[in-house]
Amino acid sequence: MNFERLFLLREKNNLGQKEIAKVICVSQQTYSTWEVGTKIIPLKHLNKICNYYHVSLDYVLGLSSRNNNYKNIENLNRVEIGKRIKIIRQDNKLTLRSLAKELNTTSSTISAYETGKTLILTAFAYQIAKKYKISLDWLVGRCEVKTLN
Repeated sequence: MNFERLFLLREKNNLGQKEIAKVICVSQQTYSTWEVGTKIIPLKHLNKICNYYHVSLDYVLGLSSRNNNYKNIENLNRVEIGKRIKIIRQDNKLTLRSLAKELNTTSSTISAYETGKTLILTAFAYQIAKKYKISLDWLVGRCEVKTLN
């Protein structure tokens, strides 16, 4: 996963790391680890950043060079995201176990995502989007177009 576009967006908007960190309610040090790729940004914070810059998740994560057909959403809905994960799994004829194996996790983790008990990790959402050519914005409910374009 490449977060270079986080840096480019911040620079384009003439913001320092401290300023954007304040917008999303984290420390500058935490934001810095995301921007340089030392740590993976949690999906809820990535959503806030995309809302702030008015860009798509697919664009920021490099899944698409296009930056349209998305809507800002304030809070991610874990239940809706879970339903969409299940749709992807069923469309690709995967069991909980086989998807878990692909993501190097457990069936119970996938089940927790699908039932909305837990918000999917950014890394897993990215892997699913990339492998199955699914829009991450669709996965989290920011757009109605399922496939990457």
